[in-house]
Amino acid sequence: MGWIDFDCVSAPSSYWSTTNIAEAMPGVLTPLGWSLWGPAAEWSIRAAFSASGALPRRAVLVPDRAEDRVFNTFYGRVAARIDFISRMGDLLPGTSGEAVARQLLGFVPPDFVSDPSRRRWPVIFARFPATFARIPSTIRRVRRETDDWWRREIDRHGTATAADARAQLGYAVERFIRNLATHTTAVLCAVQPVYDQLSRLAARAGVDVGPLMSGQGSHEEAQVVEDLWAVSRDRLALEDYVRRHGYHGPMEGEVSAVVWRENPLPLLQLLDGYRAMGEDADPARVALERKATRQRAERELLRTLPRPARGPARLLLGLAPRYLPLRGVGKVAFLQSIDVARAAARRLGSLVADDGLIPEPEDVFFFTAEELLAGVPPDAHDLVDERRARYGRYRDVRLPPHWRGVPTPLDEPAAASERPRLVTGVGASPGVVEGRVRVISDPAETEFEPGEILVAHTTDPSWASIMFLSSALVVDIGGLLSHAAVVARELGIPCVMNTQVGTRTLSTGDLCRVDGATGTVEVLSPSNP
Repeated sequence: MGWIDFDCVSAPSSYWSTTNIAEAMPGVLTPLGWSLWGPAAEWSIRAAFSASGALPRRAVLVPDRAEDRVFNTFYGRVAARIDFISRMGDLLPGTSGEAVARQLLGFVPPDFVSDPSRRRWPVIFARFPATFARIPSTIRRVRRETDDWWRREIDRHGTATAADARAQLGYAVERFIRNLATHTTAVLCAVQPVYDQLSRLAARAGVDVGPLMSGQGSHEEAQVVEDLWAVSRDRLALEDYVRRHGYHGPMEGEVSAVVWRENPLPLLQLLDGYRAMGEDADPARVALERKATRQRAERELLRTLPRPARGPARLLLGLAPRYLPLRGVGKVAFLQSIDVARAAARRLGSLVADDGLIPEPEDVFFFTAEELLAGVPPDAHDLVDERRARYGRYRDVRLPPHWRGVPTPLDEPAAASERPRLVTGVGASPGVVEGRVRVISDPAETEFEPGEILVAHTTDPSWASIMFLSSALVVDIGGLLSHAAVVARELGIPCVMNTQVGTRTLSTGDLCRVDGATGTVEVLSPSNP
């Protein structure tokens, strides 16, 4: 299953979006990357909606026809079917298809009319409460077990035989599917419903929801930042940091990416910025301040509510710190699964390249997992050449963020005679900051000065360490539950999501004012007027 076999297949009426998808499945995936993600993502989202009761159990199986699937590839890039996700959201009590689509994917089809239905409610009320109650303990157990397994497998992969590497890859694929299903169930059946209800409660009370969403503690990305701060203060060895967080790295959702355990150089560059910061920037101190701010916001919200409404509100406020951080917990488990697959594939690539079966070790990523587990195909050289060429062509294609049917690639935008002075998006973390912009496409290859405004197309967990150095975030794609939005709220820095054009409109060196509440970025003084 992959772009090798059926790319750009869609029913004419289906709506697709790449928004938020690139966080996990970045850019054009290699054949090995999509052979991991394709079946896992499809089965996981169907299993999650089935666990909620919205989808019958018989509908969990991956459909044979590509146009019937929730995830597909278009020019090698993964997109999700918004119309399917919206319909599922309309079946869930307490939320809507529009809310689910907007919060998860940042977009609702223009002709979509939310039509909540109660037809699945008897099944939902039978399944959902048990799923909701089990999720915190289940996902934290999966996180612990996967972390132990990841450490063992990474320690031994360098001496594996070809047979061992194939076995390691096969088990990593199986664990990845299970872990991604657990993560997706947590997001759809726990994180999103709590977030939605908290947003509605704040709206009814007439208070800002931002402070209520931050300071929750126990966020995995925050631990990445706090541990790197400890390295910068010589309280933690860099080797120990890599042993904890080495599965992170630029484009970490793609199995062929190079992560920190393989190349820690990006961390060394970041440490210079961390060391230059004063002790008042200690992320642990910031976390305590955000927690205190959240607690004050909760007290203020409760004061504004009539007495009968305070009990349910307290219950919801108590659930938020337990459920909202789960989004990052599950992500660690599936990223570590990908990293074991990465290690096994690289080991296998080295061995089969030594045997002359492929020209270069990195060519291993141009085979599917099924092909590698069965043995390198006899026409391996020709396959690699054809797939590399196709991969290169796909990387030159630019797609719209969402479309109906099959997308039409975008032309490269003509250079504007005058750049606009205002960029708008979705306010995801409140606050107003003025500073110089730094547009970044790859955090591994860019210097970043503390206090600059980070402008990116999308982010993944490996960006958390550079976000900490920034004074504000501006991101092209994503919604209120996107990685950048969540991390920005925890770090207490303004964030504007879903600008669509930020990386193309703003330039490194621009002096800008970012308003994370209104979702605006104003260019005060361009770097190249």
